[in-house]
Amino acid sequence: MSGRDPLCQPRRIRRGAALTLVFASVLIAGAATGTFPQAADRDRKPASDPTLSAASMSRHEDVAKAAEKAMANGTSPMEAAERAVSRSGDRWGAVYSENEYEEFQDALDGQYTGVGLWARRERDGRIEVTKVASGSPAADAGIRRGDRLRSVDGRKADGRPVTEVVSALRGDATDAAAGTTVRLGLERGPRAWSLTLRRALLSTDDVTVRTLADGVTVIRVAAFTKGVGDTVRTAVRQAPADTGIILDLRGNSGGLVTEAVTTASAFLDGGLVATYDVDGDQRALHATADGDTTRPLVTLVDGGTMSAAELLTGALQDRGRAVVVGSRTFGKGSVQMPSRLPDGSVAELTVGHYRTPAGRSVDGHGITPDLDVERNVLERAGTVLSGLGR
Repeated sequence: MSGRDPLCQPRRIRRGAALTLVFASVLIAGAATGTFPQAADRDRKPASDPTLSAASMSRHEDVAKAAEKAMANGTSPMEAAERAVSRSGDRWGAVYSENEYEEFQDALDGQYTGVGLWARRERDGRIEVTKVASGSPAADAGIRRGDRLRSVDGRKADGRPVTEVVSALRGDATDAAAGTTVRLGLERGPRAWSLTLRRALLSTDDVTVRTLADGVTVIRVAAFTKGVGDTVRTAVRQAPADTGIILDLRGNSGGLVTEAVTTASAFLDGGLVATYDVDGDQRALHATADGDTTRPLVTLVDGGTMSAAELLTGALQDRGRAVVVGSRTFGKGSVQMPSRLPDGSVAELTVGHYRTPAGRSVDGHGITPDLDVERNVLERAGTVLSGLGR
């Protein structure tokens, strides 16, 4: 198990599965109300949008009234709103604190607050640094890959879940902002030392590109934050000629719908990417023209492939553009609408769902790969590319 300090995990874990899953989906996607074509500068659909039905408005009003009543009675408006959302039966409905919602916006902008460390837990329970972001506080302090993280703010790291250690690095328990400090205990061989780092607002690294020995280009997309689509398009253009591409979407928790559509446009020559409805009003998302339609393409997915990543996978599969390899995806294809509550928190309720170009529903079903593989997935993908004539 591994993690990094910008781990996509909500701060208030006590709110249970709704929030635990929703941050993954709130990296929004064709699922999280994502940025629609007619509102490309937004990552949520506002409750005031005139295209929304009276039913949707009523659901949000019910949650807001519950919050208002709680405030008048001196109880927690967030907890009241959460209960109202739970009673509605909305699987993906959730309530976020103002800070959480702002954090989500930063994540969609490709930013996070932290020190720039990736870490994993070894079999013996030790926490080891696996990567240090260039230009981050951790890099400036001389921390290196392979260093052992012994403690965070005086608490021993060994034996703890890596997600818990990552949460401490971020300062989740106190909603720590950029500029706050965290004290680390580190070890490198026989040397042990401590240092204090100041958290900073950093940029995520959501696209990584590498070329395998046989010339195949592997493009891994961790989330669809702003700019990811153009980065993928550039990587496709710069890939060695007459070679195949592996688009790795394993563990991709979603993101901005527009970025997923731009990524689809890198491999398609226009045409339908997905349809979606908002309270029964049907709409469509289309790729732009001039994508690379001839280079062999394999898309890798797993149970952590969600939302916008599922929208992209379904489009490439239905359009016959890619062979999908891996395991069934998560199955989140819903559209949420946010509204601000009286205390500044935000409620999001489901107002619609999206479908693949062939009309398949993703929500609750996921995408079934063309080749079901759980082990040696990258090697099997290479074999598939060979069969496609690269």
